[in-house]
Amino acid sequence: MWFTNLLTNGGVGTTVLMLSVSIFAGLLLGKLKIKGITLGITWVLFVGILLSALGVTCNGEMLHIIKEFGLILFVTAVGLQVGPGFFKSFAKGGLSMNIMALVNVALGVVITVIIAKLANQELADMAGVYTGAITNTPGLSAAQQAVGDLGIEGAADRLAAGYAVAYPLAVVGMIVCCILMRPLCRIDLQKEPTSDEASSSNTEKKATPTSQRHKINLVPIFVIIALGIILGSIPIPVGMKAPVKLGLAGGPLVVALIGSWLGVKKGWFTTEFTDSHGVWMLREVGIALFLAGVGLGAGGKFVETVQVHYMWVVYGVIITMVPPLLVGLFGRLVLKMNYYTLMGFIGGSHTDPPTLAFANTVAPEGCKLPNTGYATVYPLTMFLRIFSAQLLVLMA
Repeated sequence: MWFTNLLTNGGVGTTVLMLSVSIFAGLLLGKLKIKGITLGITWVLFVGILLSALGVTCNGEMLHIIKEFGLILFVTAVGLQVGPGFFKSFAKGGLSMNIMALVNVALGVVITVIIAKLANQELADMAGVYTGAITNTPGLSAAQQAVGDLGIEGAADRLAAGYAVAYPLAVVGMIVCCILMRPLCRIDLQKEPTSDEASSSNTEKKATPTSQRHKINLVPIFVIIALGIILGSIPIPVGMKAPVKLGLAGGPLVVALIGSWLGVKKGWFTTEFTDSHGVWMLREVGIALFLAGVGLGAGGKFVETVQVHYMWVVYGVIITMVPPLLVGLFGRLVLKMNYYTLMGFIGGSHTDPPTLAFANTVAPEGCKLPNTGYATVYPLTMFLRIFSAQLLVLMA
């Protein structure tokens, strides 16, 4: 009796317990490989969904705070790790990657509009499926604000339902895109360079985060987070009814990129700090908390909505997978992009941390190319995703 009450009372203890179970069970399942392929830390999301679907009740407000804070920790750590070399890498291929990201976003919007027309779906409802298919919570929030401004009755709840249905399979879909790129482009991981310079690939494969005993300094991390939240909260007018924002993830990432690059350049701290095991630990803890929070918050709604709007799942998978596959094939076959960078790009162009986490499990230890690809396109993509979600509502 007491144990059943513990699982369903929705208290702080229950929430922390379920977060812990989701994370440790998901991490254990992530070690399983089928033909050398694993979903890695993404299992945390599915364990959370399963627990939620089975009737486990968590504190919704607490889950939301933990999920957002986990995401903030994750993107801050990613920004710190890639920041020192970010602008150099951006000069090499950043422009082409951001153009690819723009095309990727445009394809997603066009496909969403086409599906709405052919399937006789309300475009405002499809905007919710779109935000879930691109795993963009700020986009959902912006779309809900837009329907509120327009006075569309019940649209905010339908947007949330479409998001909840599309999101879980979107995470899997992007990882599947990364996996499909290997046979489609005949990629041999053993021969793939692990840095921008092919000649240094052998040493990069053996690299590990520097200075294992280096004590992490929390002061710059939380300064970056504070400044990032402020930056992400600044409304950017774009001539529409609702302004766009970088959000809780985009702001800290941008500040972390600039802060770590400037900090190393000015000597405020060293790469031993930005590439330390402490920063790596923050990254892993952050993404684990985020995935567990999303799963535990989405499970019940996911099952209920799938039963009513099962075709939304199919539409979401199409919106998720078609654009990155087309753009990814172009990037690899035409632009000859590195596979590890391309996986990061796919995650960044969908503002999807789980895809980056998967890419980092595939890449050799010490390889930063997935992080670089992700961070290079993330800021612009975040802006475009928020803008496009609102645009879909305004087109309805």
